[in-house]
Amino acid sequence: MKKLTLLAALSAVTLSAGVATTASAQAWSHGGGWVSVNERQARLDARIDAGVRRGEITRAEARRLRGEFNGIARLETRYRRGGLSNWERADLDRRFDRLSAQIRVQAHDGDRYGYGYGDRYRH
Repeated sequence: MKKLTLLAALSAVTLSAGVATTASAQAWSHGGGWVSVNERQARLDARIDAGVRRGEITRAEARRLRGEFNGIARLETRYRRGGLSNWERADLDRRFDRLSAQIRVQAHDGDRYGYGYGDRYRH
C-alpha cells in the first residue's frame, strides 16, 4: 500500500509540474551513465523496499529514509515549477547521493528484522 501511495505521489509530482515527457530528457551523468531524476528516485525507492524485504532495514529506519525521500520529491516539485536549473539539478543529485549513502549504511549496520531473517538462519 505504501509503495502504491509513493508511486502515486511521484506520478503526481511529475504530472503537476507538467514535465512528464521532459523528466527523462533532463538527465545527468551519475556513476558513468545517464540517469533521469525519476529513474534515480525509482531506484532509491526499490533499494529501500529490498532492504526491508531482506530484513536489513528496520521499520523505523525505512520510515526515516522514506521521509527523506519524500522531502526530496517535494523539493523537486518546487524546483520544476520554474524549470530545473543546473544548480537545482546538482542540488537534487547531492541529496540523492546522501540518501543513497544513508540507505547503504542502514542496510549494513547490523540492525535486522522481518521476513527472511529467521528463515536465513533456521536449520
